[in-house]
Amino acid sequence: QLQLVESGGGLVQPGESLRLSCVASGFTVETYAIAWFRQAPGKERDPISCINISGDTIKYTVSSDRGRFTISRDNAKNTVYLQISPLKSEDTAVYYCGTGGRQWCSSSRWTYTTWGQGTQVTVSS
Repeated sequence: QLQLVESGGGLVQPGESLRLSCVASGFTVETYAIAWFRQAPGKERDPISCINISGDTIKYTVSSDRGRFTISRDNAKNTVYLQISPLKSEDTAVYYCGTGGRQWCSSSRWTYTTWGQGTQVTVSS
């Protein structure tokens, strides 16, 4: 059974950094593509970035924002990370990692069938 568990969220001030973790179980992270999404209150779950089985990364945020998000993977820890720096108030959302049991990435949330419970990120001064 594929499972994902996110952690690392919290209350932070604008300009600070966070590294979110997504620990996988039931499979190895280099076997399937894993993506990070986020969902703000009252909004859709939007894609941020994805890493495929080759370790190639794709960023889905608007071009002006892409430099702030970095996805990475530690095969030994079976974990995928999302670094966000610097944080802005509009980054406040629940952050989810997901996998669709496929080798390639997709920006559509409907291709991802396994999600973690999410981790809340609140950016406020």
